[in-house]
Amino acid sequence: MDNKTVYLNGQYLPLTEAKVSVLDRGFLFGDGIYEVIPAYSGKLFHFEDHMERLENSLSSIRLVNPHERAQWLEILTPLLDAGRDQSVYLQITRGVSDKRDHAFPEKVTPTVFAMCSDIVPLANLESGVKAISIDDSRWELCNVKATTLLANILLRQQAVEKGCAEAVLVKDGYVTEGAASNIFAVIDGILITPPQGTEILPGITRNVILDIARQNSIPYSEEIISLDALQTASEIWLTSSTREIVPVVQLDNEPIANGKPGPIWEAMNQLFQAYKRSQ
Repeated sequence: MDNKTVYLNGQYLPLTEAKVSVLDRGFLFGDGIYEVIPAYSGKLFHFEDHMERLENSLSSIRLVNPHERAQWLEILTPLLDAGRDQSVYLQITRGVSDKRDHAFPEKVTPTVFAMCSDIVPLANLESGVKAISIDDSRWELCNVKATTLLANILLRQQAVEKGCAEAVLVKDGYVTEGAASNIFAVIDGILITPPQGTEILPGITRNVILDIARQNSIPYSEEIISLDALQTASEIWLTSSTREIVPVVQLDNEPIANGKPGPIWEAMNQLFQAYKRSQ
């Protein structure tokens, strides 16, 4: 195990020495939230947007934010390496109580954990990936970046076991997102992604792509996408903070268009790479 330095409750220490109580509510109930922030060459990417999402997630589970934004920046910066592209994983749980009880405990201190990992580019990015569509069995607060990810894990595992990179989730005949990603589709020349709401995570990369599309006159729309419409798309992308923009070339064993990443993805990926280096 890489014995890198991590942050835990006010201390920087080796990963192997970072311990939490078995009575921590994150361990017992998944009672917490998390955030993943890319950092390119030691600089956090869209830090303010990630903090806004963190604050919204904390508010949704009625957990007081233990730090101001400036304090978060001060905490996370020592974990970064200016010579590497990394992602910061930040987790906040409700803390440790003296007994296991579903009700919120009183007067507990949140547990705060943060670590950095290298961003490893997807090996087959230029050739695209495969995906399958699966019924969305998750809870109704998918906009909250909660640590309770068992449903997402089970859905992603179904995809992996079928040789696919991701599960495209479908609710009542309409696409919501991937098990660990947002989704875009190019349909009739328009770049489309489902609108924000409780059924999808408000992805930071998703929003950056929409901004880039707007700035570069790429036609786009935020609207619902039926599975039937998705199956007619000329391009499908999956987006996330660590994988960035991944083209899907096969869905449910059927090729997307010619089975290769499309021209709009190629243009957007180049624009995104330039954009992230300019921040």
